[in-house]
Amino acid sequence: MEVILLEKIENLGDLGTLATVKAGYARNFLFPKGKAKPATPENLKEFEARRAELEAAAAKALADAEARRDQLQDMVLTITANSGQEGKLFGSVSNAEVAETICATGINVERSEIRMPDGPIRMIGEYEIGVHLHTDVDAVVKVIIEGEDVVTEAE
Repeated sequence: MEVILLEKIENLGDLGTLATVKAGYARNFLFPKGKAKPATPENLKEFEARRAELEAAAAKALADAEARRDQLQDMVLTITANSGQEGKLFGSVSNAEVAETICATGINVERSEIRMPDGPIRMIGEYEIGVHLHTDVDAVVKVIIEGEDVVTEAE
């Protein structure tokens, strides 16, 4: 199925590109999220009429992402979690907790923008967490996981 991209999509193309995608991907993801339209003659004419507006919106989104990246630059977050004596956490620190901690500093970050390819953090230590703000903008945040020793009494 051929579609017109209404925004830049990673591994697919830039704004205004005619891309060939599988019908299910277009129907279930691109169309509902407003990222693309079917490549019909009417939609092509409508796109050309709105091209300047869409390019301005894309430039604004990129500028916003770059501003957020500059705010995240050199940020060091400290998260305290319950841990055992060996430094292993009871539970884990996930992307949701990292996003909450960043939002507490006043920078708006969605949970889906946090990149943790190795999965949740399960040990005390320092970690570099990726933040994917835009298709062209990534940031790295240093996260320090501190342990809160929990003492259990054995009888």
